[in-house]
Amino acid sequence: MTVSSGSIAIDPAIDARFMALALALGRRGLGNAWPNPAVGAVIVRNEPQGPVVVGRGWTQPGGRPHAEVEALRRAGAAARGATIYTTLEPCSHFGRTPPCADAIIAAGIARVVSALDDPNPDIAGEGYRRLRARGIAVVTGVGAAEARRVHAGHVRRMRDGRPHVMLKLAVSSDGKAGLAGRRPAAITGEPARERVHRLRAMYDAVLIGIGTALADDPLLTCRLPGMATRSPARVVLDSGLRLPPDSKLVRSAREIPLWVVAAPDAAPAREDALQERGAEVMRVDGAGGRRDLAATLKCLATRGITRLMVEGGPTVAAAFLAADLLDEAVLLRAPVTIGADGIAALEGLPLTALTQSPRLRSRGVVFVGADSIETFERS
Repeated sequence: MTVSSGSIAIDPAIDARFMALALALGRRGLGNAWPNPAVGAVIVRNEPQGPVVVGRGWTQPGGRPHAEVEALRRAGAAARGATIYTTLEPCSHFGRTPPCADAIIAAGIARVVSALDDPNPDIAGEGYRRLRARGIAVVTGVGAAEARRVHAGHVRRMRDGRPHVMLKLAVSSDGKAGLAGRRPAAITGEPARERVHRLRAMYDAVLIGIGTALADDPLLTCRLPGMATRSPARVVLDSGLRLPPDSKLVRSAREIPLWVVAAPDAAPAREDALQERGAEVMRVDGAGGRRDLAATLKCLATRGITRLMVEGGPTVAAAFLAADLLDEAVLLRAPVTIGADGIAALEGLPLTALTQSPRLRSRGVVFVGADSIETFERS
C-alpha cells in the first residue's frame, strides 16, 4: 500500500526498488574507493507519470567525491523536493570533503532513505540527526541486509580495526592446491580464473606469503581487458625480506602498490633494495608467524584497506583460518586430479576445517565451465 508524507509518496516496494539500484551503483566502487566505503546514491522525483531518477552517483576513486555529492551534482535543481536513496548514512563531519548531510540540506532534498547506519564514531547517527533537525524525512534500514555485505569492509574496519578478509582457494578434485615439491599447478579453467580477476578488482588489496611469491612469481594484477587500473595493492608476508628485487611484483611496484610485511630484525640492506625499486616495507612484530596476522591486518587498516583478498598458498590460508580471521571464503573446485603427492590445500588441516567450519556457512555453489565455486561467509 502507498502512503504519503507531505507531498512525498511512500511505497515500500518503490523504496526497495530504488535502494537496489543504489546498491548496484555502490558496488562499482568496491576495490576502488578505499579508504572510504563504496556508497551508491540515487535521487528520485515523484512526477505525474511516476517516480523518475534525476541523479545517480557512487563513491569515486580514492574515496571522493562521495556518492551523494555525485548524485546531487548530476541532479542539479531537480534535486529540490526529491528523495535521495543512499546505501550508508550520509556523513556529518568534515574530512577530506565537506559533510554530505550539509550538501543534501542545501540541495533542498525532502526525504532521505538510508540502508545502513554508519559505524564511524565521527558519524554514528549524527548525519540523521542533522537532516531531521532541518525537517527532512529520514527512513532507515531499507535494503540493510545487502548493504551490510557491500559495506562489510567499512564496518569491520570501524568496529574491529581491521579489513574484511576473504580467502580464495583453488583445489583439485582430490583436495590439492599444488604439485609435489610445492610446484604450482594450473587447477581451474579459464572462466574460473576470469572470476578471480574480477574478484581482485573488487578488493582493496591482495595478500600472499613469501612461499607463493617465490614459487609462482605472480603479478597479482587484474588482467581483464580494460581493468588494469582496478588492480589491488599487493601485500607479501615476508619476514626475512627474501622477495627478489627482480621478481614481477617488485618490477611492477612503481605502477601498482607493493607492500612487503617484514620482521623488525630483517636486514636493512634488503629493505633498501626493495624500496629503491618502489616497494614499501612494513615492519610488524612477529611477522612471518601466525601470531602476527592480527597485527598485520591492523597495520593495513591504518593505511585505509577495508577489503583484503587472501590468495596465499596452503600455509597462509591455514594460518588465517586457524586464527579465526576469515570473514568470507571462495572455494574453487576443479575436476582435475593431482594425486597423493600433491600439496594439501590447507597446511596441516583437512579441507573440512574450512568447508565444515562452525564459523563459516555456505552461501551456495555456482558452476563456471567445468569448475564449481562455493562461497562461505562468517556465521
